[in-house]
Amino acid sequence: MAASAHRSTSTSMALSLFLLATIAFSSVTAQSSSSCASHTFSSSQLYGSCATLPHLGTTLHYNYTAAGNTVSVAFRAPSKGAGWVAWGLNPNGTGMVGTQAVVAFQHSNGSLVAYPTVLDSYAPSMAPADAAELGFPVSDVAAEYAKKGGEMVVYATVALPGKGSKFNHVWQQGSSVVNDVPAAHPTTGDNILSTGAIDFSK
Repeated sequence: MAASAHRSTSTSMALSLFLLATIAFSSVTAQSSSSCASHTFSSSQLYGSCATLPHLGTTLHYNYTAAGNTVSVAFRAPSKGAGWVAWGLNPNGTGMVGTQAVVAFQHSNGSLVAYPTVLDSYAPSMAPADAAELGFPVSDVAAEYAKKGGEMVVYATVALPGKGSKFNHVWQQGSSVVNDVPAAHPTTGDNILSTGAIDFSK
């Protein structure tokens, strides 16, 4: 009888701890989602979904259109104005090589530059890619620098390759631009962990 009562008490305590952990996790998730969704853009553009990405303090906002399998995105990354930021999709792998990205930085003439580029090696040119070089169409590419929040925002509309809505994506930031070309990013810490999977339909 005593052993049975002991097992019952232990089970109840374990269940209580599990429920408390679940509630705490749900609370954190809800707060993160709420914080992400409450962001407003200078263009007043609204995005129905967003994801706080796990590395580099970045956030991805998006609107997915199932009928045409396209997604309009706004990628936000911390920036001091001197470096560059990028976000892209890798339809055939999980890392950097093979990614088609949109990159943004401040040009030496003071203007913001944003364009699609192809990361075809671990030392890509980071040069603008024309339509013939792209594996899938990208349009409406633009960028803005929010000095108040200290972040760069890159906008784009992507015609997703294939028929699915789940893809591997890669995001990145570098601290310098040399001769109006993004220089190599650090190869340690969060900079080599900034990859993941995303389902735009969710």
